[in-house]
Amino acid sequence: MGSIVLVVRLVLADLRRHQVQAAMLLLAVIVATATMALGLSLRGVSDALYEQTRAATAGPDLVALTGETGPTATSTLASLTDAPEVVAHHGPYRVVYANLTSGDSLSSPVVVQGFAEKPGALNRPLVTSGQWVRPGGTVLERGFATALGVAVGDHVTIAGRSYPVVGIAVTAATSIYPWAAQIGPGGGPSDYSGLAWMTRSDARTLASSQQLPVTLAMDLKLRDPAATEAFIDARRVPTLRVNLHSWQFTAQQDMVILRNSQPILVIGSWLLSFLAVTGVAALAAGRAVEQTRRAGLLKAVGATPGLIAAVLLTEYLALALVGDALGLVIARLTVPAIASPTASRIGDAFGLGGAPVVTATVLAVVVAVLSTLRPTLRAMRTATVTALSATAHQPRHRPWLTALSALLPTPLLLGLRLMARRPGRAVLQACSTATTVISIVALLSLYAQSDRGYGLNGSSALPNLRGELDRRLMLAVTILLIVLAIVNTITFTWTSAMEARANMAIARTLGATPGQVSAGLSTAQLLANLPGAIIGAPLGIGLFSLFSARNWTPPPSSWLLGAVLATVLTTAALTVLPARLAARRPVAQALSAETA
Repeated sequence: MGSIVLVVRLVLADLRRHQVQAAMLLLAVIVATATMALGLSLRGVSDALYEQTRAATAGPDLVALTGETGPTATSTLASLTDAPEVVAHHGPYRVVYANLTSGDSLSSPVVVQGFAEKPGALNRPLVTSGQWVRPGGTVLERGFATALGVAVGDHVTIAGRSYPVVGIAVTAATSIYPWAAQIGPGGGPSDYSGLAWMTRSDARTLASSQQLPVTLAMDLKLRDPAATEAFIDARRVPTLRVNLHSWQFTAQQDMVILRNSQPILVIGSWLLSFLAVTGVAALAAGRAVEQTRRAGLLKAVGATPGLIAAVLLTEYLALALVGDALGLVIARLTVPAIASPTASRIGDAFGLGGAPVVTATVLAVVVAVLSTLRPTLRAMRTATVTALSATAHQPRHRPWLTALSALLPTPLLLGLRLMARRPGRAVLQACSTATTVISIVALLSLYAQSDRGYGLNGSSALPNLRGELDRRLMLAVTILLIVLAIVNTITFTWTSAMEARANMAIARTLGATPGQVSAGLSTAQLLANLPGAIIGAPLGIGLFSLFSARNWTPPPSSWLLGAVLATVLTTAALTVLPARLAARRPVAQALSAETA
């Protein structure tokens, strides 16, 4: 118990002394774990939304549809109810394919289903606003109504006839908006469509008056809902084309709108984690001398290597777990809106599931360990006397590099010398910049694609919800990456300045001005970041192509060049303030601090 109390007290004292580093690690872990948990939870939440909607609306296990009409089609569908596996049915009923125009002149294909005025025991849409169908009125599916901006009491025009909207409802018998068409006219694929309900007589009148395409449908409930595939295989009708859609198929179709969302979030969390590791590792490396001395003091008073490792690692692990908990809370609050962007499903609050929580927690621990493992091992392996007298790392003398650098301008010379002192850090900076440019280029590539709208003839009157969701998520991930990249850039500059304060002070005693020293610090960051910005552009294109259709359109070259230039210029601007602050430190103070 005494060791635990000692570790806690030392960790708390260190957190109070390094609040900025603690805040940085906390922010990085929060955004990385929240993004990872969101990406991994989408499928589970989407399935849960469908299940709750299915339970609330008495959703069928199977929907049988045929593009044929007449007595033969009706009798064929009715024969399905004779199967011993079927325990209840609804229909056959008409599905009419028409066009709808709202009061705001928004147009869209619509599927009109003819239902009884009194809902039955199977496929009973849940009215969320208004009332159920009545003669002369129509009920709109909630996702469709939301896209149109239509509410109860408004009027819509269907196939040239005006109908008041008497209600808004949800159902699990069809896919979410905009995939209500199911098989389309004639039994083939169909365009994006919304869903509406009318009375049976109104649907019959609508179809006959305008000679509109009609599909017959029937809902079936099986004794064993899990046996839908076996039922479909045993009930193939060779003489009449009948499509059987299972509830599993409908639930899977709900995920189509999230097809790109999951890779955006999961890959985004990987990129965020990498930036978190590089940023925190830079801060930890900047504290390497301090940590080594601290380990030497602990060894001098009898601390074991295990206790030293516990003290050094517990701080980062504790912060990572706190950040993980906050990230999971954010993901928990956000995931319902992302998993159901069309308002076609209903459901209460959801958990994230065990797998996303465990994966996000492992990610947080990995970020903390990778960020601090090397400084911790170095502190543990350093002898006590050496640790107590530890000084800053002294670079090896390279005559050829000295001769070459003598020909360069002072700011460039100082920048190259700083890079030569820490080549590993320069590589990390380049990778950090490349990571940011990858996300920016992927975002630009996404915006360069033309989305097919949900309106008539592919118009953009009703925007493509999947495209809009992908853009919003990609924009959010990119903003988070840029924020972490900004923090990393400032961190790299400040850490480099603190480690090189003695060298910079010596350079000033030899005639370098504060402006030249400041320019040298900024130049070191630019030289490290420029290759990363250049490499990030083609990598971003390659990453986007992995998850795009074959006919995707690359962004204009001017966009890519602008992204690279903007990144480089932003990096230069961000390094100015910490570089100037470090360069203005008095020479005597810098040298005395180094020798103290």
